[in-house]
Amino acid sequence: MAVNIKVMSAGAVKAMVELLGPEFERETGNKLDLNFGTAGALRDRVKNGETSDVVILSQSIIAGLGSLVSDVTDLGKTVTGVVVKEGAPLPDISTPEAFKQALLKARAVAYTDPKSGGSGGTVFVGLLEKLGVADAVAKKAVLCKGGWDVCRAIVAGEADIATTFISEVVPVKGAKVVGPLPGYLYNANSYTGSVHIKAAQPEAARAFLRFLTDPARRDRWTAAGLEPAF
Repeated sequence: MAVNIKVMSAGAVKAMVELLGPEFERETGNKLDLNFGTAGALRDRVKNGETSDVVILSQSIIAGLGSLVSDVTDLGKTVTGVVVKEGAPLPDISTPEAFKQALLKARAVAYTDPKSGGSGGTVFVGLLEKLGVADAVAKKAVLCKGGWDVCRAIVAGEADIATTFISEVVPVKGAKVVGPLPGYLYNANSYTGSVHIKAAQPEAARAFLRFLTDPARRDRWTAAGLEPAF
């Protein structure tokens, strides 16, 4: 009998969940109820009592959920990248100092608002502090709800330069990855899937995680800007 499977997923792996989800539905007859958001916001929803079948969040957040989840499965990791509009001049980001100057020269800088719970935004604000440009960038920041909004701001010309996870940029037409953050600014985040301890469809949830981590699909994860962990 076909069942409905509720999935709560962070935006960094949204592309793969949306790509492979329909294939899983066709093969199994099951239906996926996809719910995307920032890792922090979804963590809070789970902690506040919302249930799901599958929960996909950053490795550290899944670990923090403790006994609320089980069957933890490593999916892959993605790297924070620097983003500009397709066709725009590429800024020099070869060193942390060069990236700092690119930020200072930019008319506007887009990144995920840390208050939204996005992992990338929280990390980036800390890096701005290290670079000593937090105040200067804050004055011209375009704060976004998540990686997709960051890319939209770049494509729409609302910002000249942005940072978000590369896996969130790859599916967006008109946004270009310049490269990963340089030197000591480099940042990678690992993501894991899990089954909620109160899942209505635990067996189907485990089947979906197995589907996502089938080694035959490794190349597709790589093409989406993610380094598979399986």
